[in-house]
Amino acid sequence: MKRINLLFVLIVCALSSFAQQQTFDIATFTSPQGWKKQNNESAIQFTKQDADKGTYCIITLMKSTPGADNSNENFNTAWQTAVKKTINVSTAPEMQKPSSENGWEVQSGYAPFESDGTKGIALLVTSTGYQKMINILILTNTDVYETDITAFLESISLSKPAGKTPAPATTNISTSSNKIKSSGFKFTTTNFDDGWTSSVMEDWVEVTKAGIKVLIHYPNKKADAYNSVLKEEDYAAWNILVAPRYSNMKNFEWKSIQSWESITFIQADAVENATGKNVHIVLFKKHYSKGNGRYLEFITENKSAYEKEFGVYHNTEFDWDKNANMQYRNKFAVAAQDFVGKWSANDYASLTYYYVSSGGTAGTTATSTADEFTFLNNTNYQSDHAGASGQVGSMKFSRQVYKGTFSTTDWTINLTNRFQGKSEKYDCQFEAIKGGRILLMNQVTTGFKMNYTLVKKQ
Repeated sequence: MKRINLLFVLIVCALSSFAQQQTFDIATFTSPQGWKKQNNESAIQFTKQDADKGTYCIITLMKSTPGADNSNENFNTAWQTAVKKTINVSTAPEMQKPSSENGWEVQSGYAPFESDGTKGIALLVTSTGYQKMINILILTNTDVYETDITAFLESISLSKPAGKTPAPATTNISTSSNKIKSSGFKFTTTNFDDGWTSSVMEDWVEVTKAGIKVLIHYPNKKADAYNSVLKEEDYAAWNILVAPRYSNMKNFEWKSIQSWESITFIQADAVENATGKNVHIVLFKKHYSKGNGRYLEFITENKSAYEKEFGVYHNTEFDWDKNANMQYRNKFAVAAQDFVGKWSANDYASLTYYYVSSGGTAGTTATSTADEFTFLNNTNYQSDHAGASGQVGSMKFSRQVYKGTFSTTDWTINLTNRFQGKSEKYDCQFEAIKGGRILLMNQVTTGFKMNYTLVKKQ
């Protein structure tokens, strides 16, 4: 099956007319010669096999059904119902570059499967348009039928259902995402000295400069899920965060790099649904070892504009820092009224020791801290800091409570009556998240310095 991947390049080609010899539902096609054909009201199926060699191929063209306007959603639905409930696929589908023609948008993907001890490849092609979807499922364990499969796919022409017009692609996000969101905080924009401007939006922070737009996506449980295979995670993030807001995608490229700090790099040309403009898109993420990387979406007029600003990818030694550092522009000033309420942070770490001679456990040490700041109004605060450390089972506990006043500038906070009655000054900023903020405080006064990453409890 070493040549079977060559087939997938052709799957997302426009489904154009060829020799129109047979029609099933809204699909017109040329039947593959010499193949066994079966059909009923819901599908038509073509089968060919070589019993001596144990090879086979099954092509199933299914009747169109009502579908969502979003082609990704339709493909995922069809994958669950037509593929996963029929055969045992071992991985998520490897998606191919989408295409569109005559009001139909085509999504396709494939994955290995095993059924009754037989292994093969399952290919699903889903066409979306006119509030309908139509699916083609191909199961095969060889590339010898590649020519017949290609000819069949190229022969297919999909008709426009009577009285229907193609629906605009759905965005899967609130239209309010194009508006600045304050969430009750004073500062919603930051103007950087180098010309970039950051604005808090519903689903991301939008960073702009001279025709370039970078979306710092907020943490998303589905998009950030770790699937052990980087490519699966990347495609999931692309389908969730990016694809629903674009159409007519082409020149799709995946160049991610797996290492101790892996890199996601996906790019494509597409039409931006909100504006109708042709744009170049890059989805980027540096997967830091502590898991604090953010998905960044770069939107430029064309590929050259992106490369002029951020560089040209050429090998694994490419300097990704200019891309990665854009996530730190999720940075907003503070004001005294923004602090009112309870903010907290928790941290835990452990270390287990082993005897060299026997390999037995020699004990575990651990540290645990819990910090809570309560800002009572625009001037008064109290904080509670609890900690535990030492050998598990005989840990030492500590607690310190402070009360005093505080004052702020745009980027600092000063707390009185801290350790030994002294004041402490912190560099201070907010990081925006969906529906709220994270408070970052980094101590700048002399002595033992503390850093806090706090979320609001109430």
